[in-house]
Amino acid sequence: MVTFPVIGVIGGGQLARMMAGPAIELGFELRVLAEGPDVSAVAAVAHAEVGDYRDRATLRAFAAGVDVVTFDHEHVPGGLLEELEREGVAVHPSPAALLHAQDKLVMRRAVEALGLPNPAWRAVTGTDDVAAFAKDTGWPVVLKTPRGGYDGKGVLVLRNPAALADAESWFTGGELLVEEFVPFSRELSVLVARRPSGEAAAWPVVESIQVDSVCDEVIAPAPELAPDIAAAVTKAALKLADQLGVTGVMAVELFEVPGSAAGYLVNELAMRPHNSGHWTMDGSLTGQFEQHLRAVLDLPLGSTAPVARYAVMKNILGGANADLFGAYPGALSSGPSAKVHVYGKDVRPGRKIGHVNSIAIGDESLETVRTRATRVAVLLRDGTVPPSTDQDRPKGSQ
Repeated sequence: MVTFPVIGVIGGGQLARMMAGPAIELGFELRVLAEGPDVSAVAAVAHAEVGDYRDRATLRAFAAGVDVVTFDHEHVPGGLLEELEREGVAVHPSPAALLHAQDKLVMRRAVEALGLPNPAWRAVTGTDDVAAFAKDTGWPVVLKTPRGGYDGKGVLVLRNPAALADAESWFTGGELLVEEFVPFSRELSVLVARRPSGEAAAWPVVESIQVDSVCDEVIAPAPELAPDIAAAVTKAALKLADQLGVTGVMAVELFEVPGSAAGYLVNELAMRPHNSGHWTMDGSLTGQFEQHLRAVLDLPLGSTAPVARYAVMKNILGGANADLFGAYPGALSSGPSAKVHVYGKDVRPGRKIGHVNSIAIGDESLETVRTRATRVAVLLRDGTVPPSTDQDRPKGSQ
């Protein structure tokens, strides 16, 4: 009798929710340890347990019922995960690998040890250390908390010596990270997947456009990216995955820095499916969520080839419209080829509540693809219908 594996996901956010569809298609059972009864993934999986991922007994009980444990976020205490590993639980990525996404100082040291391009950086324990660093690199500088920051949280830009007063309260014991303020031209991201037996695959390098420190739009592939930079970035991401022992999907976020020695600098790592990879759900032969499940089960990886010349992902952030479904008629009719993915979250201003994927049909221009994605996302966010257009309406439709 053939049985299919049970995959346990710690965290019940939208990433866990978007693993549910591929899991069903492949015949896997997905179980989620959710933070609360109303978080995003609960409505999408048959088995969602509510519990505290920081509690040893809760984690052990959850892990006992699954074949492999993986993650929706990086906030699970590493010591508890190490205990699970010692007890024979398959944890992917491993606690040793995950640490590089949990702690920015650990990540910086690893990137440096592998000979990959970092911004200038230093571990600091007080504002005097920050001032000394800035004396070497120049102002402004960027102060970061090593753990817990995301979407611009835990980041403080210090533009001159007077700003050091604002940083005093950040030092409560332990080391912080200070980095040079990088004069980058744009932000890039590359996603790779690696399975325990070593097979790895990468998707095309993408451009990630941030608004108020939150990802707003992703363009795949990154427009007008020099082939040698694309190749170097991809090689670096695969090297990181291999040398750090990553299993599952990993995102490497980067700065493009024309004129620098490498042409790019490593910014951050995320060891899970990532916002910059949502385009793969409709724009690649194998989406990041299916690939992540394959990888953590040590199954052969799927093709990462794009299905069109361009793919654009546009985040839907909470706005004036609280009735998303009420906006569906206008949004869906305005972009019949666009794909809408919503996360089952209550609408709050600025909150990520979904995304729109738009892929090029035939020889459509990138501008057309971007316009379609933006139009649908804005309709859902604001609930208002822009001037009608037939530019992407299928032939024969009304």
